[in-house]
Amino acid sequence: MAYDSFSVLRSSAVPLPIENVDTDQIIPARFLKATERKGFGDNLFRDWRFDKNDQPKSDFVLNNPSYQGKILVGGKNFGSGSSREHAAWAIYDYGFRCVVSSFFADIFRGNAINVGILPVQVSPEFLHQIFEAIEKDPQTELEVNLPEQRITILSTGASESFEINGYKKHNLLNGFDDIDYLQAMKDEIVSFASNR
Repeated sequence: MAYDSFSVLRSSAVPLPIENVDTDQIIPARFLKATERKGFGDNLFRDWRFDKNDQPKSDFVLNNPSYQGKILVGGKNFGSGSSREHAAWAIYDYGFRCVVSSFFADIFRGNAINVGILPVQVSPEFLHQIFEAIEKDPQTELEVNLPEQRITILSTGASESFEINGYKKHNLLNGFDDIDYLQAMKDEIVSFASNR
């Protein structure tokens, strides 16, 4: 498998209520030298997390022990800017398996799904409800149900459906990237080719 399969995720969440978070803020360009997917999580939101002396900034959410979990909740227009796949690698390597926002940049959405992160787009109103619930209780859990395409705030029961391409949904459920998907069809491909 290319990455962990995704079915139902129940987790607390890390709130990042900032709009227009671009890929250079997610992973600054100076950290793009590696070609493997490992180690990028160390530099996720590097310039927001650390000062010029590499000391953690106490006012940034990832440095606040009150907020933990596998779900990152971002503001509108998450993942804008350049098309660097490293941004998705950094989010996955840090430990997030889902990003929630009211709008995603298209290229970031595709990159996220391709590395095993589920981007869940919700209405602005529901996003506001999520932020409110987390502010009230940082341990608030969300349930992201990929088979049913539904996200729920467990403390309130409020929920909303979300859209995802059927092919991408299949791959996430199975932990496949595009090559894994083709390899899973190997027998069918061989059979088709032999009958041509």
